[in-house]
Amino acid sequence: MRGFLALLIAVWPLLHPHADSASPQLAYVGPGAGFVFVGSFLSILFGFLAAFFSFLIWPFRMAWRFITRRHSLRGAQVRKIIFLGMDGLDPKLVEKFMEQGKLPNFSRLRAEGSYRRLRTTFPALSPVAWSTFATGVNPAKHNMFDFLNRNLVSYLPELASSKVYPPKRVWKIGRYRIPLSRPMIEMRRKSQPFWKILGQHFIPSTIIRVPLTFPPEKFNGRLLSAMCTPDLLGSQGTFAFFTTRAGEAAYESGTRTLLRQAGADFRGELEGPPNHLIEGGPSLRIAFRLTHRDSQGTTLEMDGARYPLKVGEYSDWVPVKFHAGLGVSIRGICRFLLTEVQPEVSLYVTPINIDPEQPALPISHPPLYSTYLAKLLGPYGTLGLAEDTWALNDRVIDEDAFLKQAYDLYTEREGMFFSALERMDWGVLACVFDTSDRVQHMFYRFLESEGSPPDAKYARVIEDLYCRMDQLLGKTLTFIDARTALFVLSDHGFASFKRGVNLNTWLRQNGYLAVKEGVAPSAIGLQDIDWSRTRAYAFGLAGIYFNVKGRESRGIVTPGQEAEQLKRDISRGLSGLHDPGKGQTAINQVLASSDVYRGPYLEAAPDLLVGYNNGYRISWAATLGKTGPEVFEDNAKAWSGDHCIDPRLVPGILFSNRTMAANDPGLEDLAPTSLSLFGVTPPQYMEGRSIFQRVAEEAPL
Repeated sequence: MRGFLALLIAVWPLLHPHADSASPQLAYVGPGAGFVFVGSFLSILFGFLAAFFSFLIWPFRMAWRFITRRHSLRGAQVRKIIFLGMDGLDPKLVEKFMEQGKLPNFSRLRAEGSYRRLRTTFPALSPVAWSTFATGVNPAKHNMFDFLNRNLVSYLPELASSKVYPPKRVWKIGRYRIPLSRPMIEMRRKSQPFWKILGQHFIPSTIIRVPLTFPPEKFNGRLLSAMCTPDLLGSQGTFAFFTTRAGEAAYESGTRTLLRQAGADFRGELEGPPNHLIEGGPSLRIAFRLTHRDSQGTTLEMDGARYPLKVGEYSDWVPVKFHAGLGVSIRGICRFLLTEVQPEVSLYVTPINIDPEQPALPISHPPLYSTYLAKLLGPYGTLGLAEDTWALNDRVIDEDAFLKQAYDLYTEREGMFFSALERMDWGVLACVFDTSDRVQHMFYRFLESEGSPPDAKYARVIEDLYCRMDQLLGKTLTFIDARTALFVLSDHGFASFKRGVNLNTWLRQNGYLAVKEGVAPSAIGLQDIDWSRTRAYAFGLAGIYFNVKGRESRGIVTPGQEAEQLKRDISRGLSGLHDPGKGQTAINQVLASSDVYRGPYLEAAPDLLVGYNNGYRISWAATLGKTGPEVFEDNAKAWSGDHCIDPRLVPGILFSNRTMAANDPGLEDLAPTSLSLFGVTPPQYMEGRSIFQRVAEEAPL
């Protein structure tokens, strides 16, 4: 029962959302706020029971493993496959730095093996691209088109990757709500990842932080979830900022709270998830105070423990425990950064991550794998988008603090990867490093202004990042032998983001979108759209949706001829869209998704896919479905690089220690390649093909 109570506390916001929870503030570009899970004590208990039972049958498992391993390797060309993912690594920069001699390990791998630019997906977004990598199919077969999906009844955005279904039975005792059955967490990505198919042939895999693996699926192997794993508040990353400075500030994905002075000390409360054991219950909180302040720092006292804080230095991961009553508590971890101490005091707190050692919900398979990693390597970030880009956008932290946080997370990931490499005997190891993506998002502005005096401090941040990736590759190469296939890949490249395009403003100006009477032009959101007069609208990062009769709840566009004509009209109007403020083309092409995708989930896709030119992207307001006063606006945020543009402009990279036969490989080719290398025939629904030709002189196993 205690496990059910713990589970309910954090799942309840999804089951009973507040009115504003459907307008998420984005942590990557906003998707996922209001998405809360907490797993139960029972999941941990079952994990320990499973481990104990596994120990009892260990001799039988080893014998079975020996038999199946010999059988599984009978038709294999390799014993091991290593996927080293470097999210967002751009081929133009890789090729430039190789030519300059700054990436010796990439150059060596290209010379001894092969290198190609890797065709990405449309749109070139991580959840779409990595899903295609995993499944070998296009988005209409795996159902991932964006970070967000629209609700066909309410028209409001939902997180695309996962969905929670409420307990079927709840016991009401006065104000208390006690579930008598479990909620169900659904993985909304469809099709099977290649590691699950390999597992069915007794070939094990270790999958570490590959995007779109939350919630973790059962298979023959180990997996640590990545992108879209929420924080303890259920969002995709909500930081907290405490300060003595008067005034107010509105943050995209964070809270600002005044510290209360008590003598020489300062007091505050760290906010956790709502207490949904009680109907209308308040958020759970942990009180803390800052003591012994001097010019160098202060001491954080919380829950009976003390943590020294120095200005400009992150604390280690600090455990936090929110008590809900009835013996129920929810655990997380976070880090503290004292940004100033005299005369004012300001304290930044990272989003509260799920504690990997005592996870409040399943974040790995088997459930004990996250605990195993924490015991082996220490606490680590579990949030899907752990680098706090919004704290830098909102200037709560500075560039130095962001880089420190990003590379601390990188170090954690490196420990996991090489620990798995050292223990690997056969099968697949796939690990994705997303530091390369986050740093480029936030520092692209300095790359473009390289050499100007104001930016000199950060002008080489991206170059240094690529050199670090080269060092990572160099360490990896020491583990590679003739019986191992190594792939180094990125899901997409990178481009500048200087100007935003508000698609909803263009749609309104051209008569495709209408708003309700009396709404101020500066505050138009999805809730203000008059659906009885609206034929098309935009939100998210991928494209434009039509208000189709019989599909959307208040649809007015008739399927067939009318819808096809609407596609042609909007495509013609937006393709080649000119930005008069800069004298440039903002949109290269607009394509109907039905011309790009084929599959059973096509109806969930945007009706039109928008391919922006370099320097442009959908505006920040339009990602939330808002309609601004102007079609074009400058991007003033630190988030200055992006990749959700024309996919022809942002291919990824693909290196291998083996010679590739394919001249134009795509992300969809990696799954069938993996299966083929192990002698497993790819299923017919997979659209990719092996990038290799089998050769007689393959090294014997």
